[in-house]
Amino acid sequence: MDRKMMEEIWQYHSGKIVGVAVGFTLGILIIIFGFFQTLFVMLCVIAGYVVGKRIDEKEDIMDILDKLLPPGYHR
Repeated sequence: MDRKMMEEIWQYHSGKIVGVAVGFTLGILIIIFGFFQTLFVMLCVIAGYVVGKRIDEKEDIMDILDKLLPPGYHR
């Protein structure tokens, strides 16, 4: 397949491709590790994404930690 055809396929079917890849990966993780361990890993991935997104938006890391940690933790 040439590059132009691959770009066309990605343009029109990117949601399906990503959905299949995520579903396949999630299914394999559940088979290998079990449901609750996979759920824990997914929560860690989501937390990492949220923190990374806020860092990309130039939010101060201490502001992020103040929102995540209980009051009085940071002095």
